[in-house]
Order: sequence, then structure tokens, then C-alpha cells
Amino acid sequence: MPQERGAGRFEKIGFYYPEFFSSLVGSFEIVCGILIIIGLLTRLAVIPLIYIMLIALSTTKYKLFMATGFWNLLHESRTDWAMLLSSIFLLIKGGGKWSIDKNINETSIN
Repeated sequence: MPQERGAGRFEKIGFYYPEFFSSLVGSFEIVCGILIIIGLLTRLAVIPLIYIMLIALSTTKYKLFMATGFWNLLHESRTDWAMLLSSIFLLIKGGGKWSIDKNINETSIN
């Protein structure tokens, strides 16, 4: 079902230039995800992901909310909310004690 994934999904939502935006969003998600996993530039890497999740929630879940109501919206978007809130947490707290960011900061202080 290619029309339900990638550029087809972006076209269905109503984005102009769906091929471009699906590639752009996918690239950001991969690069920022790798940066978060290794703990490099964590706070900077979550900013585009927060923006992407806000756009995803507002564009894909609006019709669901209007059709089925608040509780079904919460149920269907639980993964989106988990990703958004965990990204906000990383923006506030930064990388953990084993992150590259933490090691760089400790090395520069000494």
C-alpha cells in the first residue's frame, strides 16, 4: 500500500510537494534519531522532532477528533503523544550520563 505511506500519506494530508516533504521529514527523523541515540547534540536534535510531532498531531488527528471525539483521539494518538512528551523531556534534561554531550561537557570543564 504505497499510497498510505511516504509521499502518498503526505499527499492525502494535503501537503504541497509530498515527495519532497516526505523525504525531508524522513531524513530529519533518521538523522535526529541517531543523534539522540548516541547522545550528541541531544537538545538541538529534538527540536525538529517536536515540530514534526506537532504537525503530525495537528494534521492527521484533527479529522479523527471531529469524527469520533476526544477519547478516541487520545487512544489513537498515544504513540504520537509519547514521542512528543519524551522529546520535550529530552529538550529540558538533555542527554544522560553516558551521552557524548555529557562527556564533552565534563572534558571541557576539566
